[in-house]
Amino acid sequence: MSVRQAVAWCYRGGSISAEPRINERIRVPEVRLVGPSGEQVGIVPLAKALELAQEYDLDLVEVAANARPPVCKLMDYGKFKYESAMKAREARKNQAHTVIKEMKLRPKIDPHDYDTKKGHVVRFLKQGDKVKITIMFRGREQSRPELGYRLLQRLAEDVQELGFIESNPKQDGRNMIMVLGPHKKKTEAMAEAREAQAARKAERQGISPDAVEAEPAEAEAVEAEAPAAEEAPVEQAPVDTSAENAEA
Repeated sequence: MSVRQAVAWCYRGGSISAEPRINERIRVPEVRLVGPSGEQVGIVPLAKALELAQEYDLDLVEVAANARPPVCKLMDYGKFKYESAMKAREARKNQAHTVIKEMKLRPKIDPHDYDTKKGHVVRFLKQGDKVKITIMFRGREQSRPELGYRLLQRLAEDVQELGFIESNPKQDGRNMIMVLGPHKKKTEAMAEAREAQAARKAERQGISPDAVEAEPAEAEAVEAEAPAAEEAPVEQAPVDTSAENAEA
């Protein structure tokens, strides 16, 4: 199929399969064959390769379609798809996305509001996320930038066990901005959260945490048998602009 035909096919509502061709779907006179254990068999006619696949009770899978001749391997394609789905699921499970949360404060913030905002910052850092702290100046407050600087330094000292100053306070128009980075990596925070969840579940059910961790593994194995939908990896999530960021 030419490029023009492929584009026309997509516009008509069709789709091009990303899966490799296997067995009788391979349409070439000869292939470079790789054995079940990875050994190089050499260039053989397609009929001979299909005969060997039947002999070994395996599938003939085209692994390099652009090679001349195409490279094909003898393998259990069903098992290969299952293992690939499991690996992709595990990779998505352990994937860590860098998230920047934002917290806005006023220079003369009320002590109770400060404690509330600090609690949110502590939670974000425990989750392994960065936090952008913004001090908003209004009116005459703009002539007292030291108030904002002192507030940012106070907040950094209050959460120094969980995070560090990644970007020092700097004036940006009517705002002063500082970025806090977590000591704990996102992957570590995610692992700890999963362990804590398993421990809580075990405590409720009166069983050991090891038994709780074994249950999701069985469910994942069943889900992996079905073809998983493609998920585009996200490099960085947008800045959080939830209700928590509302001005105090």
